[in-house]
Amino acid sequence: MSDNPLKVFERMDPELLRLIGQNRDFAFSGTALPQKYKHILVMVIDAVHGAPQGVRANAAAAMRAGATKEEIVEAVRVVHEVCGAGSAYTMAHALGDMF
Repeated sequence: MSDNPLKVFERMDPELLRLIGQNRDFAFSGTALPQKYKHILVMVIDAVHGAPQGVRANAAAAMRAGATKEEIVEAVRVVHEVCGAGSAYTMAHALGDMF
Protein backbone atom coordinates (compact mmCIF):
# COMPACT_ATOMS: atom_id res chain seq x y z
CA MET A 1 0.00 0.00 0.00
CA SER A 2 1.63 3.21 -1.12
CA ASP A 3 -0.35 5.79 0.87
CA ASN A 4 -1.60 5.66 4.42
CA PRO A 5 -5.40 5.51 4.09
CA LEU A 6 -5.71 7.31 7.43
CA LYS A 7 -3.69 10.33 6.25
CA VAL A 8 -6.93 12.25 5.71
CA PHE A 9 -7.30 12.41 9.49
CA GLU A 10 -4.23 14.67 9.67
CA ARG A 11 -6.60 17.42 8.52
CA MET A 12 -9.95 16.11 9.72
CA ASP A 13 -9.17 14.82 13.20
CA PRO A 14 -5.53 14.72 14.24
CA GLU A 15 -6.43 13.52 17.74
CA LEU A 16 -8.17 10.46 16.28
CA LEU A 17 -5.10 9.76 14.13
CA ARG A 18 -2.89 10.00 17.23
CA LEU A 19 -5.14 7.58 19.15
CA ILE A 20 -5.22 5.10 16.26
CA GLY A 21 -1.42 5.19 16.11
CA GLN A 22 -1.16 4.78 19.86
CA ASN A 23 -3.48 1.76 19.75
CA ARG A 24 -1.50 0.22 16.89
CA ASP A 25 1.74 0.68 18.82
CA PHE A 26 0.14 -1.00 21.83
CA ALA A 27 -1.24 -3.89 19.75
CA PHE A 28 2.13 -4.56 18.15
CA SER A 29 4.10 -4.24 21.39
CA GLY A 30 5.13 -7.19 23.48
CA THR A 31 7.35 -10.09 22.63
CA ALA A 32 5.24 -13.24 23.10
CA LEU A 33 4.28 -13.28 19.41
CA PRO A 34 6.90 -12.48 16.79
CA GLN A 35 6.09 -9.47 14.60
CA LYS A 36 5.68 -11.66 11.51
CA TYR A 37 2.81 -13.55 13.17
CA LYS A 38 1.15 -10.34 14.31
CA HIS A 39 1.15 -9.13 10.70
CA ILE A 40 -0.13 -12.50 9.46
CA LEU A 41 -3.00 -12.24 11.95
CA VAL A 42 -3.91 -8.78 10.70
CA MET A 43 -3.55 -9.98 7.09
CA VAL A 44 -6.08 -12.75 7.71
CA ILE A 45 -8.49 -10.43 9.53
CA ASP A 46 -8.28 -7.99 6.61
CA ALA A 47 -9.07 -10.86 4.23
CA VAL A 48 -12.17 -11.74 6.24
CA HIS A 49 -13.24 -8.09 6.09
CA GLY A 50 -12.65 -7.93 2.32
CA ALA A 51 -9.78 -5.43 2.54
CA PRO A 52 -7.21 -6.43 -0.11
CA GLN A 53 -5.04 -3.35 0.50
CA GLY A 54 -4.67 -4.36 4.13
CA VAL A 55 -3.92 -7.95 3.14
CA ARG A 56 -1.17 -6.78 0.80
CA ALA A 57 0.34 -4.29 3.24
CA ASN A 58 0.42 -6.79 6.09
CA ALA A 59 1.73 -9.63 3.93
CA ALA A 60 4.60 -7.35 2.90
CA ALA A 61 5.16 -6.31 6.53
CA ALA A 62 5.13 -9.96 7.63
CA MET A 63 7.71 -10.84 5.01
CA ARG A 64 9.89 -7.89 6.03
CA ALA A 65 9.65 -9.30 9.56
CA GLY A 66 10.83 -12.71 8.34
CA ALA A 67 7.69 -14.56 7.23
CA THR A 68 8.15 -16.96 4.36
CA LYS A 69 6.01 -17.49 1.29
CA GLU A 70 5.04 -20.84 2.78
CA GLU A 71 3.74 -19.22 5.97
CA ILE A 72 1.64 -16.78 3.95
CA VAL A 73 0.25 -19.66 1.84
CA GLU A 74 -0.67 -21.65 4.94
CA ALA A 75 -2.47 -18.61 6.33
CA VAL A 76 -4.51 -18.49 3.09
CA ARG A 77 -5.44 -22.17 3.57
CA VAL A 78 -6.54 -21.56 7.15
CA VAL A 79 -8.61 -18.48 6.34
CA HIS A 80 -10.27 -20.37 3.50
CA GLU A 81 -11.16 -23.27 5.79
CA VAL A 82 -12.54 -21.13 8.58
CA CYS A 83 -14.03 -18.18 6.70
CA GLY A 84 -14.72 -19.44 3.20
CA ALA A 85 -13.96 -18.73 -0.41
CA GLY A 86 -14.62 -14.99 -0.23
CA SER A 87 -11.64 -14.55 2.07
CA ALA A 88 -9.47 -16.65 -0.23
CA TYR A 89 -10.53 -14.51 -3.21
CA THR A 90 -9.60 -11.35 -1.29
CA MET A 91 -6.21 -12.88 -0.48
CA ALA A 92 -5.71 -13.91 -4.12
CA HIS A 93 -6.58 -10.41 -5.34
CA ALA A 94 -4.16 -8.85 -2.86
CA LEU A 95 -1.26 -11.27 -3.24
CA GLY A 96 -1.48 -12.12 -6.95
CA ASP A 97 1.60 -10.25 -8.10
CA MET A 98 3.62 -10.66 -4.91
CA PHE A 99 4.46 -14.32 -5.53
